[in-house]
Amino acid sequence: MVKPTSTSPALPIAYAALRILIVMNWVFGAAILALLVVSPNRHWIMAAFKLSPSSDTEWLIWGMRGIAALGLIGIPLNYVVLTRLLAMVESVRAGDPFVAANASRLQAIAWALLGIQMLSITIGAIAHAVSSEAHPVHVDAGFSISGWLAVLLTFLLARVFAEGTLMRADLEGTV
Repeated sequence: MVKPTSTSPALPIAYAALRILIVMNWVFGAAILALLVVSPNRHWIMAAFKLSPSSDTEWLIWGMRGIAALGLIGIPLNYVVLTRLLAMVESVRAGDPFVAANASRLQAIAWALLGIQMLSITIGAIAHAVSSEAHPVHVDAGFSISGWLAVLLTFLLARVFAEGTLMRADLEGTV
């Protein structure tokens, strides 16, 4: 049972924003990869980040490279979230959001969000490990209660969509 196409003004905006974010995600991924492949030498990194020579500088540089490498893992995880959201927006625009595909999409988003949260904790731990008084490292990473709540909420919504789809199929079968 497909309803008429939705005319909400938010949907074209969401669609455009998600398309832009998908492109930006790949651009940032390419930038991180280029930075890692070019692998600037120690002196370049020290100058770029205004680091003074000390005994912990080498450890700090390896930590920063590790964080960048983990950032590459985040690119496909973000891609999963963004493309699944885009597909859900398209199904809402078509007037049929409560379908099994959207339940599966929400499940995939939840798993990707879980991966992103695990990456954030790992990145925060690396930053904490390489930070020193001489070279403090401040990154916006680590444990996030709102991030974990988003993971739980998305898993829950995926289940709600799956149950709603089954109920809808049962209802259509009885009519």
